Amino acid sequence: MLNHYETVFILTPVLSDAQMKEAVTKFKEFLESEGAQVVHEENWGLRKLAYPIQKKTTGFYQLFQFDAEPTLISKLEINFRRDERIIRFLTFRLDKYAYEYAEKRRSLKSNVKED
Repeated sequence: MLNHYETVFILTPVLSDAQMKEAVTKFKEFLESEGAQVVHEENWGLRKLAYPIQKKTTGFYQLFQFDAEPTLISKLEINFRRDERIIRFLTFRLDKYAYEYAEKRRSLKSNVKED
């Protein structure tokens, strides 16, 4: 059975725009190759970190919402750990309430863009 997941990862700020996009594409393609359906993605851009990580105070934030088998998550996190461009990541399963909230938030954002 497919579960709903959301993952946010932070890329090191020393990457160029092209390198950052390449890293994001790599993880999106990895998810899709493993049978996940990427429902939504957001690039939150360069943001200040709450505390320094590896002596860095900023990072590029990226969010993916996807539906996948539970076994995929450990594979995804192994790939995050192996990639030196990723300085932090968090993946969690959305229960039905969180999933409904995420859908509402997405529809609100798309409505704002259209106005």
